Amino acid sequence: MGTRDRMPLPPAARAAVEVEIGEIRRVEPLASGLNSAFAAVLHTADGAVFVKGMPEGHPGVRGQQREAAIAPHISGIAPRLRWHLNPAGWDLLGFDHLPGHTADLSPGSPDLASLARTLTRLGELEPPPLPLPRIEQRWTGLADDADLALLADEHLLHTDLNPNNILVSDGRAWLVDWAWPTLGAPWVDPACAALWLIAEGHTPTAAETWARTLPAWTRVPRDGLDTFVAVSSRLWTTIADDDAQPWKLALRNAANLWLTHRSS
Repeated sequence: MGTRDRMPLPPAARAAVEVEIGEIRRVEPLASGLNSAFAAVLHTADGAVFVKGMPEGHPGVRGQQREAAIAPHISGIAPRLRWHLNPAGWDLLGFDHLPGHTADLSPGSPDLASLARTLTRLGELEPPPLPLPRIEQRWTGLADDADLALLADEHLLHTDLNPNNILVSDGRAWLVDWAWPTLGAPWVDPACAALWLIAEGHTPTAAETWARTLPAWTRVPRDGLDTFVAVSSRLWTTIADDDAQPWKLALRNAANLWLTHRSS
């Protein structure tokens, strides 16, 4: 979804936001991100706030509600959520604005080290006292229950580590768009990131070598990683077959390449 696909805030919703942040002097629409109907940096006399949202009838609202619920538990991992508003039939989240860029996950990028540090911090968080879905539940039907059990645990996961969801600001990587906070094994997020590394030009061997630098990777069972890769191949093949957008095809191809590597 690009800036031309975004919806403007209706006047009543804009007025509600201005109660929180003051008069909006400038709206800076954002092209990155795939799901929000509205996503922009709102500039005021006192600074800037990142706001995203969608009409309340949009199916993505449930994801925003999950994101609002998890926000107090991911301090230092994600930008601070300032408020969650529901004005004029809209669901809006306002975050601290962190100037920076979406992550470059290509070979040799300095952002890879920043992402590794953030995923290490994420792996150290206590699981929040929330009724979160479990990875084996989310991926049920994509592998046998016994294989999916290898991915299960009590660690908080992001699970959607595409470059648009990784904001690099002052050399630090922040994870955004927490629509699917999930409980599972601590190495699952590093594996999710490794899949994106392959899609961005790394070989499977290089992606696994990068993941091996994370403490959580010491706990990955070989059979568990094989299950993750097989599930990813099945999942992204189905997704790409249904909607052949370039980035979905890239994930399908990366998962299949990794599967071939793991099978050789």
